[in-house]
Amino acid sequence: MTSPERTGRLALPGVLTATEAAATAAGIAAVQRPDGAIPWYRGHHLDTWDHVEAAMALDTAGEHERAAAAYDWLARHQNPDGSWYAAYADGDAARPTDLAKESNFCAYPAVGVLHHYLTTRDEPFRRRMWPVVHAATEFVLALQQDGGQLGWRRDPDGSAVSEALLTGSASGYHALRCALALAALDGAHRPDWELAAGRLGHAVRGHPERFLDKSRYSMDWYYPVLAGAVRGSAAAKRLARHWDDFVVPGLGVRCVLDNPWVTGGETAELALALWTAGQPARAVGVLRSMSHLRDGDGMYWTGYVYPDDALWPAELTTWTAGAVLLAVAALTGDEATRAVFGGERLPRGLAPDCCRAGT
Repeated sequence: MTSPERTGRLALPGVLTATEAAATAAGIAAVQRPDGAIPWYRGHHLDTWDHVEAAMALDTAGEHERAAAAYDWLARHQNPDGSWYAAYADGDAARPTDLAKESNFCAYPAVGVLHHYLTTRDEPFRRRMWPVVHAATEFVLALQQDGGQLGWRRDPDGSAVSEALLTGSASGYHALRCALALAALDGAHRPDWELAAGRLGHAVRGHPERFLDKSRYSMDWYYPVLAGAVRGSAAAKRLARHWDDFVVPGLGVRCVLDNPWVTGGETAELALALWTAGQPARAVGVLRSMSHLRDGDGMYWTGYVYPDDALWPAELTTWTAGAVLLAVAALTGDEATRAVFGGERLPRGLAPDCCRAGT
């Protein structure tokens, strides 16, 4: 059971007490399997992106051995080409249920590995995981398109899908910067990765035409800010532009523009994006608005359909709880979380020729 003494630094007035933060971390830990894997909830599948989100949350609560076990699970189940499958069944056999390989999912472990290292300064862990991150990054960059954006997946037959998703590419940009930081810690010089990061960030910031139109989803609105591709006044303008479209006062953030449905994961992620944009008070307000999604055991419901006063879907997900703890950790000063999501010291990559030419 996670101790409130470990989570005292996660106390945020109006959002979480230390005891409540401990209960949330314990809820994630209760879902984690003996082999280290963290499914959405017991009986559901896991994917590597949400698995890493939950592992990072465990680190914020001082559950470092559990977080390390989650990363060791990734190392054991990485495919020879550096990828992971898009979904795995709950159960110790870790049977894949979706044989596609998504670039966003395969990139994100770099974020978690850097976060765990900055939290623990565990050098054997960093050295053990560097080949994992290296292989995953190479797999992801093989899907990068001429415009800098990331093709979103490889199909089960191995064919590359060239269409790109803005949220996925933004998350991939964040992950690539973390991979570059890990490369520097290992003494590896990767100018090809630096150029790829520069091209990817340029595409995310200024070329919406290179991505499939998913603008009805709130993630496409805030994720370029959360991922560090958009900063400063541009971030403030981007968040202000669709605030009234996606934010439901007192309830949280819509997942999609055309449905009256707020979701906890998107709400917590927006709070983290607001923190990165220098708006901590607004971030706290957004987190407070989703308190109605908190269950008595410390976990969070995925979403709420407000015209029907109905929780939907009826699931308590580790990644929703994880997003809450990460947002709170950034707001309460956790150094590793701030370093990874604030990004001031993360490598930015090399500006491509098109950027230097102003296009």
